[in-house]
Amino acid sequence: MRDYIALAKKSYTDWWRYFIGTFFIFILWQMATIFLPIAVLFEKHSTFNLSLLGELDFNDLINTLDSNLTLFLYLISFVFGFLGIYLVVRVIHFQKWKNLLTTRTKFDWGRVLTGFSIIGFFIIISTLIDYWVNPEEYIFNFKSKEFIILACIALILVPVQTSFEELFFRGYLMQGIGVIFGNRAFPLIITSVVFGLLHLGNPEVEKLGPLLMVNYIGTGFLLGIMTLMDEGLEIALGYHAGNNLITALLVTADWTAFQTESILISTEDPTLGIEIFFPVLIIYPLFLLFLARKYKWNNWKERLFGSIDKVI
Repeated sequence: MRDYIALAKKSYTDWWRYFIGTFFIFILWQMATIFLPIAVLFEKHSTFNLSLLGELDFNDLINTLDSNLTLFLYLISFVFGFLGIYLVVRVIHFQKWKNLLTTRTKFDWGRVLTGFSIIGFFIIISTLIDYWVNPEEYIFNFKSKEFIILACIALILVPVQTSFEELFFRGYLMQGIGVIFGNRAFPLIITSVVFGLLHLGNPEVEKLGPLLMVNYIGTGFLLGIMTLMDEGLEIALGYHAGNNLITALLVTADWTAFQTESILISTEDPTLGIEIFFPVLIIYPLFLLFLARKYKWNNWKERLFGSIDKVI
């Protein structure tokens, strides 16, 4: 059996390398977020004063700048995070880049397209149905100039953002935790939960409450299962990119993380109840069933809960 996690064994996998690597990637990623508050300070005060950073809140970041500029500055930090992963993989672990991506001989772009398509189709259809049923809860916001700028930014930087998250969580951390502890279930659980918890600061959580973490953690498990069952990151990379890109272009609201010049603006005042479990318990399993049939996945118990192969 091909073993995605065991690919890391072809490089240096000492625990301290993963500790240093994780720290370096996280710091480089977070340091780059300084561009957004700096831009806000220049906009508000014309000169940069470090002491004023403490006066800023999330609403400042969203409302002070042009939404396209805000999106660009938010996403640019992920370029630095992506660079951090590449440096750590190549310099600290001496790992081939492909071995972080897939067990296949070549990276499979067809699988990326499949992952992108299933979530993209779902978002578009479900949004159009809701727009048809509840048109009063939407504002048609299409502005050609602003939308073209948004599309240029999103098409380049959103895939960088989502690829960074997949390479970091389902790639680097999943392989690292897996080879250190010698099994597949533990890295699946840890990376999924941590992935979800890192979204605690999102405005959606503040608006809807902590129950929304069911969605984030559940999505982490979905992407992790895709990676382990398919023995590669391709489907997860496509899915994550499709989810964020289509959403950014199609619909936004004043309480979401992405404030964009999208085609539609939702004006609904959302509430959260038992329906939060619908995607995790119904939609996600259907996605996995479709993928399992398409790619002939089998041996689920071993692939999700088995030990790491010593020889690949």
